[in-house]
Amino acid sequence: MSEHRNRMDLDPDTVERDLVKLVLTVVELLRQLMERQALRRFDTGDLTEQQEERIGLTLMLLEDRMAELRDRYGLRPEDLNLDLGPLGPLLPRR
Repeated sequence: MSEHRNRMDLDPDTVERDLVKLVLTVVELLRQLMERQALRRFDTGDLTEQQEERIGLTLMLLEDRMAELRDRYGLRPEDLNLDLGPLGPLLPRR
């Protein structure tokens, strides 16, 4: 095996973008889980109107911030999804 084939491309821009992509994927997974949990709580009537408003606003702000970060790094929402092979995608498709 040649030494060249064992080297990784450690271009700082690529490493930063890949790290941001991984972090945003994890944050997007958590955001979607929080959103589903909030919807369940809305449906069961567990929350006061004020709590519903605060949760809704927080989720909207988080989604907006995620969109800004994706744009900054040239990522699309589908770029954050991981293919888990036979298990399918990590994030549900919208």
